[in-house]
Amino acid sequence: MIDPATVVDRQLAAYNAHDLEGFLATYAEDVHLAAHGGRTIKGREEMRGLYAEQFAQKQCRAEVVGRLMERGWVVDHEVAHGLGGEPRRVLVAYRVRDGLIDRVEFLT
Repeated sequence: MIDPATVVDRQLAAYNAHDLEGFLATYAEDVHLAAHGGRTIKGREEMRGLYAEQFAQKQCRAEVVGRLMERGWVVDHEVAHGLGGEPRRVLVAYRVRDGLIDRVEFLT
């Protein structure tokens, strides 16, 4: 069994490298993402549309400043850079099942 933290770390490394395919490969095909402002993203292909332009600009990166883990959930306190003016502090909950992230909740 793959450790959920390892999966989340892999997706973070791909995010920071602006590696869209590597990033998407860490997610289940039918991933459900609850984004900021109540927006819901369903499926890997919809995620591709959300992240492709962001990755193409090669400015986004995130750093983990705190982490909690419990029963397949990894909750990261992250500082996100390159998404606007100042860095943003966010809480993100990732659920990992069968070695892939199948649910993401942005809590802030």
